Amino acid sequence: SAYILTISSSIAIFVFPYAKKSVEKEIPEEKIHYFYAAMILCLTGLMGITATGDAFNVFVFLEISSLSTYALVAMGDKKGEPPLASLAAYRYLIMGTIGGTFILLGIGFLYMMTGTLNMAELSEKIPLVAETTTIRAAMAFITVGTSIKLALFPLHMWLPNTYTHAPSVVSAFLSSTATKVSYYVLLRMLFVLFGVSLAAQATHFKFIIAPMALIAIFLGSVNAIKQTNIKKLLAFSSVAQIGYMVLGFSFNNINGLTGGIVHLFNHALMKGGLFLVVGCMYYRMNSVDLKDLKGIGRLMPWTTLAFALGGLGLIGVPFTAGFISKWYLVLGALDADAWWIAGLILVASLLAVVYIFKVLEVAYFQEPEEGLSVKEAPLSMLVPTYALILASIYFGCNTDPMLSVAREVAEMFWNIGAQGGV
Repeated sequence: SAYILTISSSIAIFVFPYAKKSVEKEIPEEKIHYFYAAMILCLTGLMGITATGDAFNVFVFLEISSLSTYALVAMGDKKGEPPLASLAAYRYLIMGTIGGTFILLGIGFLYMMTGTLNMAELSEKIPLVAETTTIRAAMAFITVGTSIKLALFPLHMWLPNTYTHAPSVVSAFLSSTATKVSYYVLLRMLFVLFGVSLAAQATHFKFIIAPMALIAIFLGSVNAIKQTNIKKLLAFSSVAQIGYMVLGFSFNNINGLTGGIVHLFNHALMKGGLFLVVGCMYYRMNSVDLKDLKGIGRLMPWTTLAFALGGLGLIGVPFTAGFISKWYLVLGALDADAWWIAGLILVASLLAVVYIFKVLEVAYFQEPEEGLSVKEAPLSMLVPTYALILASIYFGCNTDPMLSVAREVAEMFWNIGAQGGV
């Protein structure tokens, strides 16, 4: 919980100051005060999910964060243009409501069998009734509901349009926090409440989760390559990165779980920073379509450099945070005697090379439109952007702080699960 709280609050520290200029550009003045209220409410919900020790309060805080998120996404509509952000928010609302309902049903089943909602008590009482159909149904409902919130393939269809049409700062904040908190909820429920032994007893659990994660990685990457809108490219990239995180715990060993947990932190830095970069580009260019960004590397050199550095992290180049994540995922695959999955992880990294260099080719190797004069992004936007991007480089070079914490968290989850509760 402390690990996720640190990530969420740290991202907010950088994103909120960035928001001032970005919001003035992208949101009508009369809605700005609503925007800040919704952002603070969203952060409160996400941190509440992480801090609570009550299963029902997980659902309550999840809905608080979700309802504010729907409003934040809808604020991305532009005057005189089709209401694409509102449509994306509506789709997200439908999927989010289904996911929340599944989670609530699962929690209801747990209460039916144990008579408590306190997670510490649940972890002690569930093993006593673990063989019942009700507990298995509860695990299924909670897993599916959380996977919707997490945007795991094939339950990811709300994510690409949501990230694409939301205001830039909202895309950055959600990509860095919301899906990470959902991943945390999934791990906490599966390991602390149900225990890894119960999950293993569900014979087909591993054989369902691992293929879904691999399909997410490749489908997300291939779709990212097809995009001409950078925000949508990064959105589909997020689908792939979520696949990496889920793949980590499907290996059923500590190295894989460590890789998934450390990737949660690393992806928050990299993808949050990249969406902030895109916000800087939109602030000056009024567009994030590749056809409008020819030669932007010469017009906005510092902004484009930040994109290049963040992109190297997504690829998994050594001395970036993304390399550490993939290294441990490969170790997890080898520990599970799934050498072919280790090969697929390397192949997927090559797909990331394609969609990142697709942007860099337009930025650096194409001529800007004649007579176009564009200033660099304001410092109030560049400083938070570089803080996240350089942090991803720092933690790629100095791996001990977050890697040791992720390892400790993985071992704790594993030991708790093996013992059938705290």
